[in-house]
Amino acid sequence: MRKILCLILISLASAGILTAKEKKAVIIIVDGIPMDVVERLHVPVLYDIASRGALGPSYVGGEVGTYSQTPTISAVGYNTMLTGTWVNKHNVWGNSKQSPNYHYWSIFRIAKAQKEPVTTGLYSSWTDNRTVLIGAGKPETDYLSIDYVRDGYDLDKVNYPKKENDLHVFDYDEKVSREAAESIRNDAPVLSWVYLWYTDDAAHRYGDGPEMDEAVRKAGEQIQRVWDAVQYRQAHFDEDWLIVVTTDHGRAVKGYRHGGQSARERKTWIATNAKVNKYFRKGKASMVDINPSVCRFLDFEVPFEVAIERDGIPFIGDIDITDMDLARYGDTVTVTWTAVDKKAPVKVYLAESNEFKDTGHEKWTLVGEVKASQESFQVQVPGGKFCKIALVAPDNTLNRWYADKL
Repeated sequence: MRKILCLILISLASAGILTAKEKKAVIIIVDGIPMDVVERLHVPVLYDIASRGALGPSYVGGEVGTYSQTPTISAVGYNTMLTGTWVNKHNVWGNSKQSPNYHYWSIFRIAKAQKEPVTTGLYSSWTDNRTVLIGAGKPETDYLSIDYVRDGYDLDKVNYPKKENDLHVFDYDEKVSREAAESIRNDAPVLSWVYLWYTDDAAHRYGDGPEMDEAVRKAGEQIQRVWDAVQYRQAHFDEDWLIVVTTDHGRAVKGYRHGGQSARERKTWIATNAKVNKYFRKGKASMVDINPSVCRFLDFEVPFEVAIERDGIPFIGDIDITDMDLARYGDTVTVTWTAVDKKAPVKVYLAESNEFKDTGHEKWTLVGEVKASQESFQVQVPGGKFCKIALVAPDNTLNRWYADKL
C-alpha cells in the first residue's frame, strides 16, 4: 500500500499537480513599544500571530561597550533590520542627516538580486525609509526600485495638516495600515515592509500611562488589518506567508525617552507565525536576525561577500554555531564559539582590513577548517592590528572585529 501511495505521489509531482506553495513575507515595525508593555496589555493580534509560531524577547543596541554598540534610536533600528548589521557597518546613527553605507545591502536589494523576479512592497508613514535608508533609485544601490509604494504622507501637509497631540501621525498610520492591507490582499508582493509610527510619538508626549496604552491598542488594530490580509491570501491562494512583527527600540524609565543602553531601551520583542528554532526560544534573538531569517524563508541566494558581513543568525531553521568571541594575546587571536551541530564543518576566514566599508569587497583569506565541536581556533595576526574574522558553517555564519583601539 505504501509503495502504491509513493508511486501516486511521484506521478502527481511529475505532472506538476503537487508543487510547493509560493513563499511570501511581510515585516512590520511598530515604533518604540517596550516588551513589558506588550506583555502587560497582551496585545491580541501579536498573541494570535504567535499562536502559530512564537512571541519572544529580542534586543537592539548591539553589544554594550564594544565596536557594535548601537544607539536605540528609530532610524538606526530600521536600518539594522534592513541590513542585518549593527551601526558600525550600516552607518545610520540617528533620525536626521543619515549617511547609510549602501555596501551593506538591505533585504530589498537582496530581493532584487535574485535570478527570478521578486516583487516588493513598502508601506510607510516616513518617506525617508524608502528614499534614504533603502536608497531607492540611487546609483549606490544599483537604482533599486520598489514595486508597490504607499508613503509620502509625512510630506503631505494638505491632506495631513498638523493636529493637536500629534494625531496627524496617527492619521498617517491609519492610512498606511489600510493601504498595506489592501495591497497585500490584491498585489501580494513577495517581500513587504510596513512601518507604523504613532506609538513612539505618544510615548514621547505622555510617557508610560493610559495614553501610551491606548496608542498601543490602536496599533494592534492596524496590525490586525495586515494580518487579516495575510490570512486571506493563505486561505484563497497557494501561498505560504511569513509575518514578522517587531519594534525598533524600547524606552527609558517612565517611557518618555530612548537612545541609551539601559535594559528597557534595549529589550524589544519579535512576534512571528514561523516555527522558530532553539536560538529564538532561548531568548537570544536580536534585530539583526530578521534579515537572515526572512532571506532563509524566501529561499533568497545572498552573495558571499554580503552574507559574511551580516551580524544576524536565522531564527528559522537549522543553525550550526553561535556565541562567537575573540581574545588576543600578542600576535595570537583565539576564536571561540558554541557548537549547535557538533559535526558541522566550520571554515575560518580572516581579513586584515575593512575594505568592504569603502568598496563593497573584501580580501578574505581562508585560514582553517575544523569541526564545530572544536569550538576554538587560533589565528596569527600582528599585535595591535585590526582584523575581521568570520566563521562560515553550512547553516549560518558569524563574524567579529578585533582591534586594540576602535
